[in-house]
Amino acid sequence: MKSLIFALALAVSSIASAGELKGIKMPDTITVDGKELKLNGLGLRKKIIFNVYVGGLYLENKSSDPAAIMAADTTRRVDMMMMRNLDKAAIVEAIKNGVEKNSPAAMPALKERLDNLAAVIPDLKEGQKLTIVYIPGKGTRVEGTGVKEFTAPGKDFADAIFQVWLGKTPVDEDLKNGMLGK
Repeated sequence: MKSLIFALALAVSSIASAGELKGIKMPDTITVDGKELKLNGLGLRKKIIFNVYVGGLYLENKSSDPAAIMAADTTRRVDMMMMRNLDKAAIVEAIKNGVEKNSPAAMPALKERLDNLAAVIPDLKEGQKLTIVYIPGKGTRVEGTGVKEFTAPGKDFADAIFQVWLGKTPVDEDLKNGMLGK
C-alpha cells in the first residue's frame, strides 16, 4: 500500500511540475542526444484574435537572455503544440518572414537550407506537435507528424531559425517573453 501511495504521489508531483499553458502541458525536462534540456518557458503564439500554438523552449541551461542563448553552442529545442489547423504555406511563410526580419544579411547563405526546410514542413492539425531541435556538430532537425526526415547543417542556420522566436523582431513578442520565462 505504501508503494502505491508513493507511486501516486510521484506521478502527481511530476504532473504538477510540468509546464502548462492554455491546457497544453509540456514536461519540465527532456533528453535530446544524451543531453538533458530544461523547459525554459512557455509562450502563446497569437495571430489577430486566434490562439495558434503554444511554444516551449528547452535549453541545457535556463536563460532569459536571447543573446546568450544564441551565443551558446549548446543543444536547444522548440516544441510547438498546435491549437488550430495550419497549412504548410502559412507555416513556411512565418518561418521565412521571421528569418528575413532577424537575419537579413544571412539570407543568401541560408536560402538553400530554408528551401529544403520548406519542402519537408507538412500541413499541421490541431493537437499535433512540430519540433525544431539544434544539436551542435549535427545541425538543426525538424520532427513531427508528417515531417519528412530533415537536418540542416550549421549553427548559423539554427541561430536564424531560433531568432524567429527570440530575435529583435520575433514572430510574437508575448510568445518570446513566455519562452524566455518572463
